[in-house]
Amino acid sequence: MSRGAASDAVNDAALVAALNARIEQLAARLEPLEAHATIRRVVAKYMRLCDRLDASTPMDELGDLFTEDAVWTGVGARYATAFGSHHGRAAILAMLDGYRSPPHFAFNAHFLTSESIEVEGPRARGQWLMLQTATYASGNSDLRSARLEIEFASDGERWRISRFVTENLSSRAVDRWSDGAPVPVPGEPR
Repeated sequence: MSRGAASDAVNDAALVAALNARIEQLAARLEPLEAHATIRRVVAKYMRLCDRLDASTPMDELGDLFTEDAVWTGVGARYATAFGSHHGRAAILAMLDGYRSPPHFAFNAHFLTSESIEVEGPRARGQWLMLQTATYASGNSDLRSARLEIEFASDGERWRISRFVTENLSSRAVDRWSDGAPVPVPGEPR
């Protein structure tokens, strides 16, 4: 091998090593971002399924969002009394199933904000503020806000909820969420 070819081979090896190191750095930065996105989807799916807890709710999908040993807990004076604590996927599903038949909600919507997610390897922790608008089967309506602290575990393939804690911040009765009034549109009489 000529001196120039040997020098090129050394340079090529150095370049490959530098590129491999950069790829490893990028992969290490990408993994938590992918975890954040997946965790957001898990929480969004949980809220969407809980928005409409009735006979049509796919409880297998809801249950699959939790680890087998998950814990779901209401804390603070109002939610500890109302919800208590449920240990294990089956107990959590049994609690949520109680809202299905007869349907507890005529209308229910969850809104999340002030998100914070921290990922450390196969574990993660997230915090959200939640606003819930609900009309119950009884016809009563209310507006609630809560702080959610949710822990997650990954089995290497999926992220699931391992601990769900909700604490009521405020609750207020309202008359109704929707009425028959037309939606005001610019240029049309009101």
